[in-house]
Amino acid sequence: MNRHAQTSAEKDTRTIMTHTETHDTAARVAALAAPVAPAQASAKNGASPKKGARQRQKTAAGGKAKSAPKRKPKVAKAATPRAESKGAQILALIGRSQAATMAAIQKTTGWLAQSVRGFLSTAAKKHSLQIEFTKTEGGDRVYQIKN
Repeated sequence: MNRHAQTSAEKDTRTIMTHTETHDTAARVAALAAPVAPAQASAKNGASPKKGARQRQKTAAGGKAKSAPKRKPKVAKAATPRAESKGAQILALIGRSQAATMAAIQKTTGWLAQSVRGFLSTAAKKHSLQIEFTKTEGGDRVYQIKN
């Protein structure tokens, strides 16, 4: 038998409280509670700083603090990959007068086809190159930098 289930005898012994009884009980409990005022929030000017908080910048004449000097945005220069990197090897392969096949690029770098295509896509944008590809009769992709 379910130990949480109530028997019919227990159901009969329960008393049902009416709305007025519950309301009266809540009012009595509230009246017995000691009146407590909410804690006052300290004013910003008189508040003490927390331990370890950053200190505000001091000013000479009590005026506003000077803001930090504005930094100039860095101008993006056309980054060239390191000579020994795989990206540089790919760009050297497709920069030759004869184009480089996907298989040759994969063999040189050890990358998968999708990694090579992703690199070529971003390299074209990043280095402002026009990379074109053609398909041979066998279905191989051949990449070359367009002049």
